[in-house]
Amino acid sequence: MTTTKLRPRALVRASGGPRYAVALAVDALGTGLLRPFLLLYGVTVLRLPAPATGIAMTAGVVVALVCMPAVGRWLDRGARSTVVAASMLVRVLGVVLLLAAPAGHVWLFTAAALFLGIGNQAWPAAHAALVATVAQGRERDAALAGGRALRNAGLGAGALLAVGCLAGGTSALRTLAAVTGLAYLAAAALAWSVRLRAHPAAAPAHGRTDVPAPRIRTLLAANVVYVFCLNVPEIALPLVLVTQLHASPVWSAAIFVANTVLVVTLQVPVTVLLSRFARQTVLAFAGVVLTASYLGFLAATSLGHGWAAPALAAVSVLCTIGEIIYAGSATALVTALAPPHVLGRTLARFELSTGFGLAVSPAVITALAPRGSAALWGSLAAATLLSASALAAEQARGGPARGAVSVEQVG
Repeated sequence: MTTTKLRPRALVRASGGPRYAVALAVDALGTGLLRPFLLLYGVTVLRLPAPATGIAMTAGVVVALVCMPAVGRWLDRGARSTVVAASMLVRVLGVVLLLAAPAGHVWLFTAAALFLGIGNQAWPAAHAALVATVAQGRERDAALAGGRALRNAGLGAGALLAVGCLAGGTSALRTLAAVTGLAYLAAAALAWSVRLRAHPAAAPAHGRTDVPAPRIRTLLAANVVYVFCLNVPEIALPLVLVTQLHASPVWSAAIFVANTVLVVTLQVPVTVLLSRFARQTVLAFAGVVLTASYLGFLAATSLGHGWAAPALAAVSVLCTIGEIIYAGSATALVTALAPPHVLGRTLARFELSTGFGLAVSPAVITALAPRGSAALWGSLAAATLLSASALAAEQARGGPARGAVSVEQVG
């Protein structure tokens, strides 16, 4: 299999075009302004208790997952840019509720978190469906990777801008929320202006409409475990560094920045480099890399306090590489497996597993960490290796697409 060539202009076209790329950048910038500080907004601006704020945010994310089947059916009726724009507009409503909430009003904050969560959950599936309509094969994989790199760049830039504004106190947080709402509104207008639709009547392979959705239960279960890697630099490593190793918070910040920079710079090149291999093989390999990084974290925490923090930072690079490989292959595999007329519902199921993993991982990580490094990193390593083994074994048996008609070779 030949490796996809990396051509920036072709990549932008395959990602939905220049206007859509600008919409993604503006949306990510707005998200970066507020999302890292939503908890802080609830505690400092609305004067809510920290536990109540955390519960409200978690409830918003979990309830938002219920909307994913409807998003999938909407996509399967042919909608593309409209769904992307709607995922951005619903977050505008969340920001409006956030700004309207009076101090001490936990229910309005919960409603705001719900609408923000709906938008955050619906966007990945809608974006992947749009890219799958514009591009095919390995060009689509590179376009999905490019979208992730662009989004991470926007998130990082937004977070840096927000950090610089936090000295202004509660008024600065309100301003950040208002700017975020305007960014979502502008991004929605740009995304809607693309006006891209699929034609579901012509989508089924070989003119058939009875092709079943792929059986991807193993992939979905593995994805729940794999997605824990996304919360390692944000939750697991800061928790270990600050509470167990009593290291400076600078180490946590450095790891987060390094993770963002590596994803932005390497996501597309690594995805293109690995395009010569079957997607499921690459996804299983990602699990091996993540497992090795978790074992590396376990070894690093056994070092003396003077060496443990830099060792964790060094191993975090390997974890980020595993995250990049995982992110570049997982959604690409789902879009390759799904017959076109059930692409939306298949992506919705996949995003449900992603959202569930992201929702439960903070609770799992914070429950395991006090039990020691072996409990935290050993459990993550065992679960991830088991997931990678299950994917590899399924591929050896014929893969999840067996028995289903697909318009392209899954490879």
